[in-house]
Amino acid sequence: MSSPHDSVLDALLYPFAEGLLHWPQAAPVLFLRGREGAALHGLPHAALVATQSFKPEAARLERIGITLLDEEALPAHHYPLVLVLPPRQREEARALLAKACRAVAADGVVVAAVSNDEGAKSREADLKHLAGNVSTLSKYHCRVFWTRPQAAWEAAHIAQWAQADAPRRQPCAELPAGAFHTRPGVFAWDRVDAASRMLANVLPATLRGRVADLGAGWGYLSMQVLARCPHITALDVYEADARALALAQRNLADARVPVHCHWQDVERGVSERFDAIVCNPPFHALGRGDRPDIGRAFIAAASAALKSGGRLWLVANRHLPYEDALGSGFAQVRSVAQDGGFKIIEAVKA
Repeated sequence: MSSPHDSVLDALLYPFAEGLLHWPQAAPVLFLRGREGAALHGLPHAALVATQSFKPEAARLERIGITLLDEEALPAHHYPLVLVLPPRQREEARALLAKACRAVAADGVVVAAVSNDEGAKSREADLKHLAGNVSTLSKYHCRVFWTRPQAAWEAAHIAQWAQADAPRRQPCAELPAGAFHTRPGVFAWDRVDAASRMLANVLPATLRGRVADLGAGWGYLSMQVLARCPHITALDVYEADARALALAQRNLADARVPVHCHWQDVERGVSERFDAIVCNPPFHALGRGDRPDIGRAFIAAASAALKSGGRLWLVANRHLPYEDALGSGFAQVRSVAQDGGFKIIEAVKA
């Protein structure tokens, strides 16, 4: 299967293809938030290690032989070259650039690339703030920029920014604990997502048995399920973003029932079986465009995972075409509510 075109990854590696930068001969190269793509295949994978918190991308990297590391436990001043694909969210991106600057050897180079419509100029300015002057060029509607050898690393700024996306407690009066653990960069990190709130408000107290939350994020729906449905005996939490899953685990640490957390790509299905499932499926991957195929895959996974008579409670944007997927996988489908651009559907497994 051919690798998808990735213009940001192409831009990141363009200086090496043009001879502006050279791949180091010794020691592994670190790739922060690495992604698999055609441009990566010409490089020596044995000399490349990576971090990636998004399960589908992590699995693609592992399939081509790249070792994954814990982003929170990287050795300092170790790597002669650090590649970075900063995310869109500002605090998360600044923290990642700071970790890159802390991990690179004193005479090493940090190289980053960002799409022009994802804040490329701001991220370039951030790297300048941490390392002094940088070299830069534009390619493929992206900006790639890199530190110079013997950069003037700003140790104090690096230490400060490395904590910019640290986990924190966010007040929330509607949750039993009055707050939740969160961090910049995860979905709806500083608020309760309106669609999830709408679904929580109509969940029936009669849900019982073993329940799953597919695409749980930092755990809001899971917390509400436990608060509103006293007959639940076990809860399984599925989330593809490891950073969000760690928060959900913290938010559910005092749950009254056993909680099982799964870092998993739900699109590939789940092996367990459930009496009920709640779901606010994502409709974007790492980009901005609508991906209704992700929601349809979540619906198919829910249908396969539910026991006979089990119920799926789903919330989605009203314009997303999920009805055909629901019709083929469930015996009964009913619209429960529509409001503010969202729809809530209950579907019952045959």
